[in-house]
Amino acid sequence: MRLRFITIWAALALLAGAVGTSAQSANSKPSQSIADLKKQAASGNAKAQFELGIDYDNGQGVPKDHAEATRWFRKAAEQGNATAQFNLGVAYEAGGQGVPQDYAEAVKWFRKAAEQGDAFNELMLGVVYHNGVDVPKDDTEAVKWWRKAAEQGNAPAQWHLGSAYDYGLGVPQDYAQAAFWFHKAVEQGHATAQNGLGDLYYMGWGVPQDYAQAAIWYRKAAGQGLTEAQFNLGLLYDNGLGVPQNYSQAAAWYRKAAEKDPAEQGNGAAQFTLGVLYDQGHGVPQDYAQAAIWYRKAAEKGNAAAQDNLGFLYDQGHGVSQDYAQAAIWYRKAGEQGLADAQANLGVLYDQGHGVPQDYAQAAIWYRRAAEQGNVAAQANLSKLYEDGRGVLKNYAEAYFWIDLAASSKLEGATWRGEAIRQQVIDKEREDAASHLTPAELSRVQERARKWFEDHPAKPQ
Repeated sequence: MRLRFITIWAALALLAGAVGTSAQSANSKPSQSIADLKKQAASGNAKAQFELGIDYDNGQGVPKDHAEATRWFRKAAEQGNATAQFNLGVAYEAGGQGVPQDYAEAVKWFRKAAEQGDAFNELMLGVVYHNGVDVPKDDTEAVKWWRKAAEQGNAPAQWHLGSAYDYGLGVPQDYAQAAFWFHKAVEQGHATAQNGLGDLYYMGWGVPQDYAQAAIWYRKAAGQGLTEAQFNLGLLYDNGLGVPQNYSQAAAWYRKAAEKDPAEQGNGAAQFTLGVLYDQGHGVPQDYAQAAIWYRKAAEKGNAAAQDNLGFLYDQGHGVSQDYAQAAIWYRKAGEQGLADAQANLGVLYDQGHGVPQDYAQAAIWYRRAAEQGNVAAQANLSKLYEDGRGVLKNYAEAYFWIDLAASSKLEGATWRGEAIRQQVIDKEREDAASHLTPAELSRVQERARKWFEDHPAKPQ
């Protein structure tokens, strides 16, 4: 639910167009007007040179010609016209507009524009320094320029400055200051700042924790189409925080975020969570086929939990045709990202020879990866391999170590070899393993298990 800074070239793509549209222009200009503008520009009038550049850039009254636009922007920029300096910087950033692509030259012109005190250009120079584009990355310098723009009332700069305080980038981390600048930006309707302020209220950072206030700000940003805020609002409804628990409302907001922004193909977290609702039948009819659709969208974006869940649907044949090979593919993708459940699930496929050649050594590898993260099922399964000597050398001390970890862990909801883990079953396996050890061996393994728990404290539920 945290904020993201805008990248320099994404910012330019979003904002450079605003420079042209904010300049004086019309859909068409009488030929006499263009002639007069050209005459004034040729005589050295910087404003006319800039306006003529805009006309060539947009094809207004003259043929569209970006190279010619850049030529006139340069003339105006060299006379100190700040907006022309910015546009010339954009030309160098993009390249192919009468100048070669040259980030250093782009930064030079952005700085010239910013040094004239124009808030928009100060904002952009801050973004340049934050992203380290052909200048050394320097968040302190970025904050300096954002502050100049923010103090002039520039809402994106206020958001950036608030984010810097939020993360402690270029300034000491200070959530109260983050909230202060976010409030400034939200007064101008800045959607990302609204979402950021919602985050602070959600966490109780810099402001009293207040889920209802978080919901208010998320709703404002969500209403402006910000997918992150739509997802966050869905989470509040999903968990009944600050709003009545309402799975239908949660599903509605997740869906908005999941379907939003064709360029990014929707919000991956929202797609995954919407899949969970269909999987569980919360707020929507239980529908494994729909769950599979949404899991797949998120999984293809690299969402590990979605990859694991999609693998499980293929494993069980829920909403898709049962296909262990597909299950293995998706488990592997999630497992390679470090997701313990997926590692354990892939171990089971190798253990049973489902969708992959039966390979106890591979099963042991994947069980161990999950077991070392505290996955109870993997610990129990790995213990069994050591007890039987399958894929590993038979070793009762190792068998006892892993089953002891499993027996000492929270078992609620855990499964082992396809069935719910029962405490009495695990306890019996531990007793069987212990029976093969001498008292001294048993004491050493128990001490090793105790040390393991010290090094792996239980995560809060």
